[in-house]
Amino acid sequence: MNLNEHNLINFSPSCERNQEAIFERLLPYIPSSAAVLEIGSYSGQHAIHFCQNRPDLIWQASDQSQYISGLKQNFSMANLANIISPIEINVDVAEHWPKQKFDVIYSANTLHIMSWQQVKRMFDNMATCLKENTLVCIYGPFKYNSKYTSASNEEFQQWLQARDPLSGVRDFEAIALLAQKSGLQLVQDIKMPANNQLLIWQKE
Repeated sequence: MNLNEHNLINFSPSCERNQEAIFERLLPYIPSSAAVLEIGSYSGQHAIHFCQNRPDLIWQASDQSQYISGLKQNFSMANLANIISPIEINVDVAEHWPKQKFDVIYSANTLHIMSWQQVKRMFDNMATCLKENTLVCIYGPFKYNSKYTSASNEEFQQWLQARDPLSGVRDFEAIALLAQKSGLQLVQDIKMPANNQLLIWQKE
């Protein structure tokens, strides 16, 4: 089945545009038969794209409760054996996080949607899922030295703030400090299309 905006719940055009570029950049880093935890799966398009192209992966999708039903329906249509039934994760709530250790934790276009408090709690709570050499891969727009990487990202920030004053494009340096406190070492900071970055850390 060709999964697109006509049959996927919560279909995201931006996911459709960026999934192949992210997959190509991450491919060299993700080990074979990796167990992956995705934070903020939304429509599940990235999970489907990755798992179609890497059938060795075991992918645990997650999101807030209101998106779980749509995720289940989308994954049912995709019919991929390596995608596990999605789970609810509120990043603020430690009890929501799996006790399992993962090889990869992946999250795309989430940090600018969360409040800064939620971002901090996400890094705190993911510690239960980290083991030696776990990769933490974060995709989205970032500021560097408090400066936007493009005029479009500054405009995006204005749109985000009008929608929710607690959201916003995050400072790379602040995120890097949270990662460091979680015992993560930066492996790569990859410039991506549409003024986004792909940040890859690894548990020391």
